[in-house]
Amino acid sequence: MMGLILEALQAMGHNVRWMSWNLFLGLVPLGLSFWLFRKPRSRWLLWGTGILLGATFLPSMRHVLGYLKHIVQDVGKTYVLGAIVITLALMAVDIWVLRQRGVRSLRWWGGFFWFIAFLPNAPYVLTDIIHLIEQIKEGNSVWTVTLALIPQYLAFMLIGFGAYVLSVMNLGYYLKQQGWSKFILGTEITIHALSAIGIYLGRFIRFNTWDILTNPDALVNTVMNDLIGKRPVLVMAVTFVVIAVLYWLMKQVILGIRQRFYSSKLQSDFSGESATPSDPIDLRF
Repeated sequence: MMGLILEALQAMGHNVRWMSWNLFLGLVPLGLSFWLFRKPRSRWLLWGTGILLGATFLPSMRHVLGYLKHIVQDVGKTYVLGAIVITLALMAVDIWVLRQRGVRSLRWWGGFFWFIAFLPNAPYVLTDIIHLIEQIKEGNSVWTVTLALIPQYLAFMLIGFGAYVLSVMNLGYYLKQQGWSKFILGTEITIHALSAIGIYLGRFIRFNTWDILTNPDALVNTVMNDLIGKRPVLVMAVTFVVIAVLYWLMKQVILGIRQRFYSSKLQSDFSGESATPSDPIDLRF
């Protein structure tokens, strides 16, 4: 029994680093959506997202710092200094722009750009099922696979794809608030398509979000030249369908849970109010 437990812990521990890194990348757009589009009424959701971001970032902190150092070495100090200057300039312009009503700041548009850039990382976790297949082939016992690895992968994919669904739903809520409800469906379809392209670039071409800064030439050339073949188009089409179907299903589940939660909350509030007349009257204001 102890041998099975140790085997399961070892197999799960092997996944902690890359799962935490992929989840961190998938949770970034959810955090950005809270800032850009809609602050959640649920403190549990807000704090839970923040805690998950921190928890998934810490195991990969050395990896992140090493990659940042790699970026600095690749693009050079001049680029980094230029980026700092541009950021400070945008902040200065942002302060001026915020004085005008109804105008989205440059900082908001910068956040929206990174929201779109990081968003494919959330549904990307679905493709990590290939690692489970590899671990099964490595000869792990049936008990380890069934009771440890499969639940671990299910929780990993549920959190990652759930972050994607909530992020896109927050964008839809923002469009509705702006009076653009008729564009919500088209926006969702466009985002699913962009995510399918991003997943193909990440899984098969091995690009990542950081290549927008460090390797833009190769990224643009790949998008323009290598995505028009039959195999890439087929893969991206299948990916699009999977994302769209799973998004619709999970969206309905989330909407149902939210409606049930708020209806029960309203019912409890109503019950409390109806019980008030029987309570002693408090005349304090």
